[in-house]
Amino acid sequence: MSTNTLPTALAEIVDDFQALSEPERLQLLLEFSRGLPELPERLNDHPELLEQVVECQSPLFLTIESEKNAANPEGARAYRLFFKAPPEAPTTRGFAGVLHEGLDGLTAEEILAVPDDMPELLGLTRAITPLRMRGMTAMLGRIKRKVAAASRLER
Repeated sequence: MSTNTLPTALAEIVDDFQALSEPERLQLLLEFSRGLPELPERLNDHPELLEQVVECQSPLFLTIESEKNAANPEGARAYRLFFKAPPEAPTTRGFAGVLHEGLDGLTAEEILAVPDDMPELLGLTRAITPLRMRGMTAMLGRIKRKVAAASRLER
């Protein structure tokens, strides 16, 4: 699969990973873990609004919110992604950071078009256990499922 089928920000992230050696890819994943934004206060006080991704080896919770798309005020809504993962889970946080930076603020159509096997494009399958890779695939699947459900409700 080529990156030209991915949203621009996500394609750039995948290209960055693919340009590196395996050890450097792990370092980049660690950078994404440090860059994952904290939950907004309104979500910190309401953990029931977050959904756990049980396929992840470390506790990871996520939710989405939609908002009017500033780039297209009359059309599609933009989806904001929010993640909660402990600092002591850098791989899980790193995957969440990749998805946040690559998908946050996109439309439902853009998010739903991301191939389910996109995590494999990062080139981490030999460096990270299959269970951890399955966690990232599950995160993407959960985001897509929540976005699909929300976009159906907003029509």
